Amino acid sequence: MEKFIILTGVAAPLPMENVNTDMIIPKQFLKTIKRTGLREGLFYEHRFNDQGKEIEDFVLNRSPYHKAKILITEGNFGCGSSREHAPWALLDFGIRCIIALSFADIFRNNCFQNGILPITLPQEDIDRLMDGVERGTNAVLTVDLEAQTITGPDDSSISFDIDPFHKQCLLEGHDNIALTMKKKDKIADFEAQQKQEQPWQWIGQA
Repeated sequence: MEKFIILTGVAAPLPMENVNTDMIIPKQFLKTIKRTGLREGLFYEHRFNDQGKEIEDFVLNRSPYHKAKILITEGNFGCGSSREHAPWALLDFGIRCIIALSFADIFRNNCFQNGILPITLPQEDIDRLMDGVERGTNAVLTVDLEAQTITGPDDSSISFDIDPFHKQCLLEGHDNIALTMKKKDKIADFEAQQKQEQPWQWIGQA
């Protein structure tokens, strides 16, 4: 997956609590197992009317937020089913960082596995950022993962916490599969030893 080091981009305000994964990507878009092509399904029932036309007052349909790379929202974001299509849709739209009061655990872990940085902040900081980006012209933020800071256009900065393991994985662009492949030599050595010590386990295998 793509490394996350420093991200500068438009931040879109979504002042909603308990945004579930069905709201993020409705069930009719779950037929694919590809991680691309889900952009149009993101918040579909909020972005489009029954005729398939854009709802002009939804934040991601308005300039400059239609080019958002960062989403600022409230508590329990990503609750509901564990569908990994939710972070896929966000990523396909261009969003690589979500700043929220809290996240559903499975959604949060799915974000880390797909190169999206989920940041948890207290209500005071959420309100401050939300107020700033709602002004439109001041909607650009810079998220520095190495320094663990969020900087606004006025150069004011907010610090955030992240556990060292997930931080390093994002900086290096490693999901669980990539982490496993880093140890492929040790895995090969273990398999070779097992073939010698317990050959019956390998009958019929190459």
